[in-house]
Amino acid sequence: MKHYLIILSLLCISFHLQSQQTVRGVVVDKESQFPLIGVNISLTSSETALGTTTDIDGTFRLDQVALGRQNLSFSYIGYEDVIINDVIIDAGKEKILNIEMEESVLELEEVTIVARRNGEVSNEMATVSAREFSVQETNRYAGSRGEPARMASNFAGVQGADDSRNDVVIRGNTPTGVLWRLDGINIPNPNHFSIPGTGGGSVTILNNKFLKNSDFYTGAFPAEYGNGIAGVFDLKMRNGNNEKHEFSGQLGFLGTELMAEGPLNKNNRSSYLATYRYSSLQLFQGLGIDVGTDAIPKYQDASFRVNFPRKNGGNLSLFGIGGLSDIDILISTEDAPSDETLIYGSNDRDQYFGSKMGTIGASYSQPLNEDTYFRITAAASHSSVDAYHEFIDRDIVDGTFVLNQTVPILDYTFTENKYSAYFNYVKKLSRQSTLKAGINVDAMHFNYLDSVRIVKPAFDTTGVSFDPWRTRWDANEIVPLIQPFVQYKHRFNEKLSAVAGVTALYFGINDKSFSPVEPRLGLSYKIDDKQKLGFGTGLHSQIQAPYLYYYSQETLNNNPIEHNKDAIGLVKSAHFVASYDRMLGKVSRLKLETYYQHLYDLPVAADSSSFSLINAGAGFSRFFPDSLTTGGNARNYGLELTLERFFSQGYYFLFTGSLFDAKYRTLENVWRNTSFNGRFAFNALFAKEWNIGRRSTFNVGTKITSVGGGWHGEVDLNKSLLQQEVVYIDETVNTLKFDPYFRTDLKLSYKINTSKLTHEIAIDIVNLFDTKNILKETYAPDHPDGPVVDEYQLGRLPLFYYRIDF
Repeated sequence: MKHYLIILSLLCISFHLQSQQTVRGVVVDKESQFPLIGVNISLTSSETALGTTTDIDGTFRLDQVALGRQNLSFSYIGYEDVIINDVIIDAGKEKILNIEMEESVLELEEVTIVARRNGEVSNEMATVSAREFSVQETNRYAGSRGEPARMASNFAGVQGADDSRNDVVIRGNTPTGVLWRLDGINIPNPNHFSIPGTGGGSVTILNNKFLKNSDFYTGAFPAEYGNGIAGVFDLKMRNGNNEKHEFSGQLGFLGTELMAEGPLNKNNRSSYLATYRYSSLQLFQGLGIDVGTDAIPKYQDASFRVNFPRKNGGNLSLFGIGGLSDIDILISTEDAPSDETLIYGSNDRDQYFGSKMGTIGASYSQPLNEDTYFRITAAASHSSVDAYHEFIDRDIVDGTFVLNQTVPILDYTFTENKYSAYFNYVKKLSRQSTLKAGINVDAMHFNYLDSVRIVKPAFDTTGVSFDPWRTRWDANEIVPLIQPFVQYKHRFNEKLSAVAGVTALYFGINDKSFSPVEPRLGLSYKIDDKQKLGFGTGLHSQIQAPYLYYYSQETLNNNPIEHNKDAIGLVKSAHFVASYDRMLGKVSRLKLETYYQHLYDLPVAADSSSFSLINAGAGFSRFFPDSLTTGGNARNYGLELTLERFFSQGYYFLFTGSLFDAKYRTLENVWRNTSFNGRFAFNALFAKEWNIGRRSTFNVGTKITSVGGGWHGEVDLNKSLLQQEVVYIDETVNTLKFDPYFRTDLKLSYKINTSKLTHEIAIDIVNLFDTKNILKETYAPDHPDGPVVDEYQLGRLPLFYYRIDF
């Protein structure tokens, strides 16, 4: 901790102060994206009256807005009011807002205005299991580390799978069921150190500084979202400041960051935005700070967006994100046996691992008139993983290791390239009705190469031996993925609305990967100004992790026999959700949701064992299934509670609770717990902010998490020794449960607004009390308690950052 105090003291510098900033932006119709002229904007939190109206381009500007947290309201004849609370105004950056307003159902003389508030999803087609999240939320919650995925784990029905990763488990589903979208394009897993077939990684590539408010879905999502069965992150990039150049720098535990934004041409209001981050874990390890692992991960990521406004409300943008990561986990350098297990590696080999991810694209949008809007996006994406392993053959002599040899045993490179096009058309048919249609098309190019040697353990004095090299993957193929959709929203009156849609999914890898009709339906009923009921249902489908289609344990002339390529198809999931939402006063709300999900056509082992891909998607290992079939099914059901107070009078809180059950069945016809069936998950978050003078604030936030423990079975010791990994007796898989997971996080932050500068210093202590939570059982032959021992989640981890905006 003393190292953090040294850094903090060096960074605390006094400057001449200023106390005002500019708030500006644009207001458009929610469906047609057409600029709204004459919208009234009021700063409701100001002691003195401050307001303005939008001009012919829908833009507005409020100068001399006091620093701190402010509330704004937007009103327009014939439209529902929009109220935005807790807008943070800093000296270092102008606040730019993009506001969408929804037209009222009835004529003016009949209208009863109901405001749209914080947290309500921006997609007008969503009726249940949806929430908008902001950049402020990714920074606000203790333990979130500025990441959308870790932030989302605070929401009801959502939990993390592993402290060392940011996989998202939604309602007991596999993390691979989550769809990631950016500006309408389905993108690869946007995380560093991602493993093929998983939905997360150790550190996100997404920098929250380039995101604007985005949407997160946990079930029964609208028809425009395909190829996902658990949830959706619908991310949106913001534009840079088109009037002044602004910069930001951050030094922290997770990286050194730089950001720049500003106008390209003030006359045509074009702008740029660029970010870059490089890992700084080596620096902190050099200061003697525990970074959670002896093997230091190295990573860097970047993003950009260039925006060119066109005539009549049109907009052209170029965008991109990408990241590189690598880590060398060297066991051969150890001097003696240790009682520690490895979260990021295995105890019998040196591992060299690297990953890459990137997406670059262009998007053009254009309102055709006050009622019609279209958008088209084209993009190219790349993701790749390469790994090389060397087995460590060593003996223990007088309590120390003696290295005999290192032998190569694994070499693989998986590459996936994707070329994508997205078209979206929106038509307001009337005040009450909106039609939305579009299509997503991907050309997916898979290139998988993998060779392995099996290690035969020594049961006598002859020592270990190795099988010849065997090729497990050798694939090079281009496959199309097509998802058209159409959806229709009708508001019968100011209380009742319905959304109906249909989509389809075609994956050209085999004749089992086509789902021609997937209906979706949502209903919303406003009981009064404070209460709302919702219902949603739909059929959803998803392809398998592509590498699984090409794997084989058998070869012919050293070429893999791809048994699974024609044996497995799309996973299907039918969702049913009901919700109740109530405002408790002006700044608090209560939400209840209950759901049932029926999953079928799940890939399971053809030999009637307990294996199912429903348990895949988390951790640092690939799956190696052979001879799969689509005869499995599963069911999830649960009840969720959210009690939330938005930031007001200097504090906020969020309490979420979930009670659920998630089970699956293979050809053996036995219901088993899925690996993600924690059965309960509770989060309690609270934060208090104190104003220090007129320009500085001090914030204390905490989070308490309790989640049901993971599942395991009885270890088959003989098979574990033979296969050099933990193998359970098949009949006992997922019948034994670890103790519940418990963790407390604490975040302290201090913000100083100076003359055109904003400084923020923060420390986020993950697992404050260093609670020992079991992650899984692992194979560790050199461990004093081996060969099978408990592997624990991360211990206490203090994360520091210092940020400056100017």
